[in-house]
Amino acid sequence: MLIEEDIDLKRVGLELMFLTPEKCSRDEGISAVELSKSLNMPLETVKKKLKILFEKEIIRVYGINPKLWKFDEYNFQKMDEDDDVYRLLCNFDDVDFDRYFSYSDFKKIM
Repeated sequence: MLIEEDIDLKRVGLELMFLTPEKCSRDEGISAVELSKSLNMPLETVKKKLKILFEKEIIRVYGINPKLWKFDEYNFQKMDEDDDVYRLLCNFDDVDFDRYFSYSDFKKIM
């Protein structure tokens, strides 16, 4: 499967990209188990996708047991725009932003 068609990779990447502190049990990030449950995705699939994102250096890992994963916005912004993973995560055509944001969050900002 081509990276640009990898829906599971996109779901994991976007979940980490838009992760808010309220969705995590710890400030350092989210565990693979928590991520698997929130995405309703098999744990092994989540772990494979985390490995791909980690190798691209756009997520960081903290700890050993459990490992906690967090999106690295700085490294993401430095990525080559032609990178398949970068293009995958920047394609918002089929993204339901209601999953990541709510109107009440917007009102707090205003």
